[in-house]
Order: sequence, then structure tokens, then C-alpha cells
Amino acid sequence: MNTNDPKHVLSPAEGPFTEDEVASVTTPPAGDPELDEIDPAEIEATNDEPETSFEKLVGKGKRLSDERVRTIVESLLFVTDKPLALEQLHEATGIAPEKITKALSKLQGMRREGISGIVLHEVGGGWQLRTDPGSAEYVRRYLKVKPQRLTRAAVETMAIIAYRQPVTRPEIEDIRGVDTGAVLKALLERRLIKILGKKEEVGRPILYGTTREFLEFFAIKDLSSLPTLREFQELSEEHQEIVEKEAPPKIDDTIETLADPMFKQRLEAQTAASEAALAELEAAIDGADVTSKATQALLGTTAPDGSPLPPPPPAPPSEPLT
Repeated sequence: MNTNDPKHVLSPAEGPFTEDEVASVTTPPAGDPELDEIDPAEIEATNDEPETSFEKLVGKGKRLSDERVRTIVESLLFVTDKPLALEQLHEATGIAPEKITKALSKLQGMRREGISGIVLHEVGGGWQLRTDPGSAEYVRRYLKVKPQRLTRAAVETMAIIAYRQPVTRPEIEDIRGVDTGAVLKALLERRLIKILGKKEEVGRPILYGTTREFLEFFAIKDLSSLPTLREFQELSEEHQEIVEKEAPPKIDDTIETLADPMFKQRLEAQTAASEAALAELEAAIDGADVTSKATQALLGTTAPDGSPLPPPPPAPPSEPLT
């Protein structure tokens, strides 16, 4: 065996040192009383460099290309676990807000659902990178976590608070019709709602409102992005098709039918046919009347012109037999 071959790796038995000798220098000593009395040395160098001033960052940011700005913004969004607002990105980089906004717009086009496993969302007044919703099943399986779901009572209570805030517990219970103490406590623990203060009325009830975590949980940009009550009442496209199919003809449809030029021709044809049938009926009636008069004339009850004949003279009295 050629031990000078650089590709050949020596085993402990083939090497110049025995296993015990190798172990003596590679295995750390345990329980050495001399080492226990010595403080560990600092092996990490301290960074004594002063932090770059914000003015220098601003000057440097002006020279950065749009592509470089995009990569910087993407890196910051990657390392944070909370949505970053435009002001936070500006304070961290010194880059002009206009250039950051342009980078976010381009990044949002690259990181969108369906084409990327990481999606950029605008939630809670900031920007955050999130996993693609289409991959949620596989991500949960890998992390061995269950999807976070709220009970119907919690969702109803959250909806009332979101649309009526600031709102008190009695006002919530007046709408739901049931006690909401336990649900409010659970929502407070989940930090989906918070206490805003106390209402200036008898008893000074506590006022509740939503939190930033609420916006992040439901992936909402801000409260103005909540669906309107009118949108909740609108039918889906499928239901609209069913209603239109089963509904009677609309007035507009009737007007369009009357405005159809063929409809006018059909109407004129139907009118002519009706008039012809009426004329035929009148002729039949006249014919029947002539026949009736002729029959009465043959029977001697009427004159040829149809006028009634005078009654016949009375017969002379017969002479008595002698």
C-alpha cells in the first residue's frame, strides 16, 4: 500500500501515532482542578468601531443603485419577526423613503403568491415576509405545529370590537346576547385586543380595542382595510346567477323586447289575422240571418223582405144545418 499517495487517508492503525496518543491530545481533560480555578479567556474580539452616523448612511444611500436598495430592504425584512414600517426602514438604512418604496413595490412583484415560496405582505402598518399560503400544509407538517384557529364566539366578539371600537363589555354582550367575560380574557391573553381606557359614564366600564397583533393575525394592512358591512351582505357570483335565473323578467328586458323590430312585424301580423277572423265571423252571422229569413218566408210567417205577415182574416161562420 502506497502511504505517500495524497488521496490515501491513514487510519489510526496505519499512522505514526497510536490511538492512545491521538486521544490524549484530542479529548478535553475532565475535572482538572488546575483549570477549574482559572477564569476563561476572552476569545472573541470586541468591536470598538463607532456606529456609522445617520448622516453618513444618508450620503451612502444616495449612491446606491435601485437593485442594491432592493437587496438591503429584503435582508432587513428577512431577519425581523415583525412588520417593518417605512420609517423604520429609513432609520435603519438612511435610504430615501422614495427609493425604499420603489424597492418594496418591485420586491412585492417578485415575492407574490403563486410564484414564490416567500410572499411580501403589507400588514399591521408595515411590511413582512411570510410563507406562501399554498405551502402552509407542508410548513406546518415540518414544524409540527397546528393551525391557529378561533372559536365562533371569539370570532364574533373580535368582529364586534373591530367594527365598534372603542366598545365596552356590556355593549358587546348586548349585541351577542351572552356573557363574554371568558372570551374577552382569552383574547387579551392572545394580545388580539387591548384595554384602551374607561368610558366616562356610570360604573366607568372598560373600553376594548384591537391591537397590532390583530392586524398581523388576520393579515390586514390597517383597520380601513376591513371588509364593509355592505360587502358581507352582497351575494356571491354563484348565488347571483341562481337568483337571476329564477327571477321573473325585468322591466328592462320587457322594454328591449318591445323595441325589437321583429316584434312589431309579428304584432302587425297577429292584428291582421284577428281582423280577418272577425270579418269571417261577421259574414257567417249575416249568412245565418239570411237563411233564417228565407226559412220563415217559406213557412208563411214572414214576407219576402222579412217583415211579419198580417194575421189571416177570420173564417165566416158556418150556417146551421136544417
